[in-house]
Amino acid sequence: MKTKDIRDLGHEELQKRLEEAHRELFDLRFKAATKQLKNHRELPAAKKNIARLKTVLREKELEIR
Repeated sequence: MKTKDIRDLGHEELQKRLEEAHRELFDLRFKAATKQLKNHRELPAAKKNIARLKTVLREKELEIR
């Protein structure tokens, strides 16, 4: 998901997406540990997605203040 699309989401939707992203990262790490992960580039992509979501959440928090 692009940063521009993420900025259009509301606070609650961002929180929901962040939880889903953390769950996805956990699943990917588990698959990697059990040698079931076929595409290892998914791990860094999931981490970047979490970083994007956290960055936009922080921007929104600072706008409120």
